[in-house]
Amino acid sequence: MLDVRRMRVLKEVAAQRSFSAAAEKLGYTQSAVSQQIAALEREAGSILIERHPRGIRLTDAGEALVRHADKILARLAEAEAELEAIAGLRGGRLRLGSFPTAGATLMPRAIAQFSSRHPAVELSLVEAEPDESLPRLKAGELDLILVDDSPAPDADDDVEYVHLLDDPLHLVLPADHPLVSRRRIRIEDLAAEPWIQGTQICACTRQAQIACSNAGFEPRVAYQSDDFQVVQGLVAAGVGVALIPGLALVSERPDVVIRPIGSKPPVRKITAATLANGYRSPAVTEMLEILTTIAADYDAASAPKLVAAG
Repeated sequence: MLDVRRMRVLKEVAAQRSFSAAAEKLGYTQSAVSQQIAALEREAGSILIERHPRGIRLTDAGEALVRHADKILARLAEAEAELEAIAGLRGGRLRLGSFPTAGATLMPRAIAQFSSRHPAVELSLVEAEPDESLPRLKAGELDLILVDDSPAPDADDDVEYVHLLDDPLHLVLPADHPLVSRRRIRIEDLAAEPWIQGTQICACTRQAQIACSNAGFEPRVAYQSDDFQVVQGLVAAGVGVALIPGLALVSERPDVVIRPIGSKPPVRKITAATLANGYRSPAVTEMLEILTTIAADYDAASAPKLVAAG
């Protein structure tokens, strides 16, 4: 394989038409230049330079190699410049993935902050549930994803999880439901109710089922939807009750009532996931810091207005 450093020496010798001039330009001794060219000729298997009393002349092989050297060195310079830009967040790309509710709340704020600080970094976002986004992260198609109820950190050596926040589930009732007037509502009080839940791919469904099971009953699921706007619509129509996470209730409907459920409501854990045991780009590190700050700032002003009955 041809040595790029020796190709750089050849290029300078060709430009100066002199070993001594090239040596001075490169900061080498003339002997070092001669040795580099001799080594390159051995690698190439061809004579590259003919020496004459009045100077040097490139052979056909030397001319061909210099032409390629120009292109190779130019591309290397571009690569070095791009790497420097990525390291300094003056370029590069960051491919993000998120499940819908975090994609509608946490991620837009994070993207806006990141873009204002580093406008030269190209950002992209895909919407995907964890069962789709995690394989894409492992395949190198995404750089950072948001997931809910991630596995324990030691459950997957390929992925590193950073906890962002706990997202409590809240009870959503029709505005005229009899339980609305109660001061405290326990999950046991809903055992006879028809339920509206998501499919099994939804972490909230699993949390709701666990909460009901702990209360001693199996929920009677009347309707299923993973779209929380659809769930709210069904609740508003009076055909069931639901547990919906706070991130999905930042734009609640006026015809439903949101109540806290019990003293320790079920929660889903929101985490950021990146590849473990590998290179973490400056862009990924910066986005993680921004997401952590945004999650810490996510307070009652952003959460649904929970009012216990008086």
